[in-house]
Amino acid sequence: MDWLNYHHLYYFWVAVQEGTITAASRKLLLSQPTVSAQIKKLEEGLGAPLFKKAGRSLTLTETGEVVYRYADDIFSLGAELLDAVKGRATGRPLRLTVGVSDVLPALLTFRILQTATAQPKPLVLRCYEGKTNDLLGRLAIHELDAVLSDTPVGPDVSIRAFSFLLGESPVGLFAVPDLAARYRRDFPLCLDGAPFLLPAGNTALRKRLNSWLAVSEITPHIEAEFDDSALMRAFGASGAGIFPAPVAMSEDILSQGNMEQIGSLPDVKERFYAISLERKLRHPAVLAMTRKCREVVFAREAG
Repeated sequence: MDWLNYHHLYYFWVAVQEGTITAASRKLLLSQPTVSAQIKKLEEGLGAPLFKKAGRSLTLTETGEVVYRYADDIFSLGAELLDAVKGRATGRPLRLTVGVSDVLPALLTFRILQTATAQPKPLVLRCYEGKTNDLLGRLAIHELDAVLSDTPVGPDVSIRAFSFLLGESPVGLFAVPDLAARYRRDFPLCLDGAPFLLPAGNTALRKRLNSWLAVSEITPHIEAEFDDSALMRAFGASGAGIFPAPVAMSEDILSQGNMEQIGSLPDVKERFYAISLERKLRHPAVLAMTRKCREVVFAREAG
């Protein structure tokens, strides 16, 4: 069975923190050749180089980046363990690094992430936005604790990951007052030929909307398509057309003024997931999200 030598890992961790082998050897009270030799043994045990040549400074390889992140967690947690055993307050905040799919509405994402703070420890939150597949790649190498997405992990995804439903919301249609008044009558049949602002065709919401429009035999006039839901809402606020958004966001949208909800589409739901490498969630902040989202963010829809 393979076994990790934590002494070698510790020398590597100190070297990265100090920036050079010389500085690390001074801190460790060891000779420079000894520290270099111990790190070399770690590389041999892992079967991959941890540093690449870049002048006198230490530059990590891709493997080195992964090993350092793990080492940082291991030795930081070890220090916390000693403090806890000795009865001292650790003062070390909990860290949560989340990837957010760029198709998610920013306002609703904010509400979802707020629930992560529903645990007693201080939280340091780091958010990265991007394409879902790119974020899943970063999740696979443990750069992220979780990914927020509007779709669960599909069978075409090569990594072993698990999807946890945070909640779902029917989709509503919103517009400025004059458009809302015009298209509220005989809803939804009156939407045939109505000016629409829609999310991009590759999004889960757009696919669901297309299916509903086809079944309802409604053909809107598409004024514009957007990757950015906030930009779509801005165009909607200017009177450019009717736009869809989760009903869970209705209070936020209506509170901005000059906007009304025309109606809702109960058969069109937008779902939100937390994706993790863990089959059983252990991260306290991710657990808080999965437990609190339905009763806080999606409470009205659940009721």
